Amino acid sequence: MILSEVKRLLDAEIEKRNTDTELSYERPDPLLVASRYKDESIALICALFGYGNARLIVKFLESLDFSLLEASEEHIQHSLKKHYYRFQKPQDVTALFIALKRLKEIDSIENIFYEGYRKEENILEGLWHFIGTLQSLYAYESYGYGFLIGKIPRKSSLAGSYKRYMMYLRWMVRKDQLDMGLWQKIDPKDLLMPLDTHTFSMARKLGLLKRKSCDMKAAIELTRQFREWDPKDPVKYDFALYRIGQEKIGIIRPN
Repeated sequence: MILSEVKRLLDAEIEKRNTDTELSYERPDPLLVASRYKDESIALICALFGYGNARLIVKFLESLDFSLLEASEEHIQHSLKKHYYRFQKPQDVTALFIALKRLKEIDSIENIFYEGYRKEENILEGLWHFIGTLQSLYAYESYGYGFLIGKIPRKSSLAGSYKRYMMYLRWMVRKDQLDMGLWQKIDPKDLLMPLDTHTFSMARKLGLLKRKSCDMKAAIELTRQFREWDPKDPVKYDFALYRIGQEKIGIIRPN
């Protein structure tokens, strides 16, 4: 497919998908749970656990009591001692709740992201500042927790795609029938594509992406392509691209 045809395909999918009925148990997505609460901390939990089978993600998220973010740390530890998900043991789930509880007591997630972002309008600098702040508030280390909240890379050029954070930022910054638009301080033009193995593969099949590694460089390359189509809102193409791959729509032909 030539790029003009790809654009028409994705524009049509955006219009088709941008409805209140797109998120459902039949077509599950962690945003299904996050959109019920319209809360930045709950949405972050939903995004960070947003890996693996979509139905199992939703099932796990619905097992969580998000009111624990307002409870004592002792109550959090007691209440989550049997909750686990894939790489995360109960101690890892507990650590995230405690870290976010402590963060809520000092500032909003939006303000912390903005502090790093505002200097050069760089979304990655905002992310590194946020991860560093979260780590400083609760110095807990394990494989599962490190996988969940991520680490600050030695160089941005060596970073992975940070797909779950990029997806979270899409939810927070963009506003339509799907994305919640809870934040006001970050410009949608600066968002980067949430790139996982599925959207990476689909982007390559469609001729949108040449890079062979699914990493931050690839996410930036794909975002630049979408900025040519919509400089103010390049990441609007994310959900449509994701659904095409998820539902295995049989209309994709390589050049």
